[in-house]
Amino acid sequence: MNNQTKVTGVILAGGLARRMNNQDKGLINYKGRPMVSYAIAALSSVADQSIINANRSQEHYQQFGLPVVADQTGSFDGPLAGVLTAMIHTDAQILVVMPCDSPFFKAEHLQKLLSTRAEYDADVAVAFDGERLHPVFLALKTSLKNSLQDYLASGQRKVDRWLEQQKMVKGDFSNDPEIFININTLTDLSELEAKGDG
Repeated sequence: MNNQTKVTGVILAGGLARRMNNQDKGLINYKGRPMVSYAIAALSSVADQSIINANRSQEHYQQFGLPVVADQTGSFDGPLAGVLTAMIHTDAQILVVMPCDSPFFKAEHLQKLLSTRAEYDADVAVAFDGERLHPVFLALKTSLKNSLQDYLASGQRKVDRWLEQQKMVKGDFSNDPEIFININTLTDLSELEAKGDG
């Protein structure tokens, strides 16, 4: 890690997980480990520090030894609210962001997002699977904080709409679309466990 560009990792665990019977997704075990632990492991080698954005179960997330920060509001405003919270809680120039429920997204994939953003000197690099964007996998400049604050303050929440307003580049993962499999329901979880992937 060079000193000029400090990177903070952000794990988004702030949602309500309605499809997971309101259980906290990051704390549900996949292959014997809480799902959030896969994100922590992926970020540990690409970020100088990592934080978990969680709006509930904070005491459980604190057991992983990382700072746990809640959104600025209590209204579960979506992933961008978590990104903004992270920007407020770091002095790093770059954030690398991933959700808590994607155990197949590894350090090399995060590094690709960081490298792609740096290569094009873009404001933000967003993951792309060859067909669509995955806007909760990001590398972005923390200097976008004011833009993001204004966007959320105006009542908007859509991640892709905000990203389109920035100097954006795609991180191309069209050769590995399966890394974006996330676990949204208990059925998803049992099917993946049965398959023995990972």
